[in-house]
Amino acid sequence: EVEKIQIKITSLRLAESRITADETIQQLFVECRLNNFLAEETPLSLPKPTGGQRIHYNYSTVINVDKEDNHAEREYLKSILLKPDLPADSLKFTVVSDPPEDEQDLECEDIGFAYVSLKEIFQNQRDIIEQDIDVFDSQDASAVIGKLTVTVEALSALRSVHEECK
Repeated sequence: EVEKIQIKITSLRLAESRITADETIQQLFVECRLNNFLAEETPLSLPKPTGGQRIHYNYSTVINVDKEDNHAEREYLKSILLKPDLPADSLKFTVVSDPPEDEQDLECEDIGFAYVSLKEIFQNQRDIIEQDIDVFDSQDASAVIGKLTVTVEALSALRSVHEECK
């Protein structure tokens, strides 16, 4: 059995917020991060969706967590399962504003964060398939600025790691 976590970033929909109102925010891409190991981002930044529309990334990536080559990632998964109070038990998705070509003095700016708890996937014994997760405003963690549709298939890898912990 191949030990990996499969991640798919399907689409993004924004609610009315400071993000939709901000004209300097035009193009968006999404980064996915597992703790400090790995950051992957959608190769495309897409025009900011308006009026409740979705932008579709349909981007998939794989995090390998096999023993041979990916020891650090595997140890991290172990720590998630063994330490119930570990705060960083989530895959973190960051919605990033990509400055327009003619505004190169502007930085990429993190505008929102979304999380998928790997621990919950294991506790519920259920992968997350094409699920809408809340995107929280980077400036106000209580404000939801949109929904990111993601798939995270981690259960078989987590089970395998858990077996090893016993």
